[in-house]
Amino acid sequence: MSLPIPLSQHIIRRPQRIALLAHIVEQGSITRAAKSAGLSYKAAWDAIDELNNLAQKPLVERSVGGKGGGGARLTAEGERVLRLYQRLQVLQAEVLGSDEAASDFNLLGRLMLRTSARNQLHGQVIAIDQQGRNDRVRLQLAGGLTLDAQITHDSTQRLELETGVEVVALIKAGWLELLAIEHSATPGHNCMRGTVDAILDADDGPSEVRIALPNGQVLCALAQPDALKAIGAASGTAIQVQFAPSNVLLGTPV
Repeated sequence: MSLPIPLSQHIIRRPQRIALLAHIVEQGSITRAAKSAGLSYKAAWDAIDELNNLAQKPLVERSVGGKGGGGARLTAEGERVLRLYQRLQVLQAEVLGSDEAASDFNLLGRLMLRTSARNQLHGQVIAIDQQGRNDRVRLQLAGGLTLDAQITHDSTQRLELETGVEVVALIKAGWLELLAIEHSATPGHNCMRGTVDAILDADDGPSEVRIALPNGQVLCALAQPDALKAIGAASGTAIQVQFAPSNVLLGTPV
């Protein structure tokens, strides 16, 4: 029942999001599951994107023809994680049988990191190339995708990074740049191809664009409507997303 360390920590730190998996099983629809879990439809998909990105395999996938709109179902990996979560609930009930134990868990919760970065991708270090005071760290993501992060050599040492170490790559939505599929990427930048999953417009700011990657992970970018129109971005169209290695933050499990 082994899981990626970031996902294991997420189960402990954000149990309400893992519980959403049970609501999906019960309701058979993301719309009804979100309502049952007390979440908005957008918040439910944000939770699903985060879970899928932290897992080695997608936990939730869209189902075609679901009743109530926005159908979704658990993958075999999602069912496995849900079983583990249900086992954890039983163990947690036993451990939290005293006020002292509950206080200790609250302390652990405060020490675990939560970030404002919309994109959190689980990966494994496969190479570290020292470039002066900086290191270029290459990560292997799910499905064979890779990305590069540029951090200081001191950060590499402080995080104790080496080949095989699991990390979480953090990328703010505003740091992603969308390109038409025929455009060339900026040399030295990370560039990934995907499909526009959804565009969520806002009245007073940029639109939120969800890009589904071939490995099942999802990136969230921000772009002005005029810029999206200029590159022909629409739901279901192929698109590229690029970002500088210096805009990738790395975190390791505590």
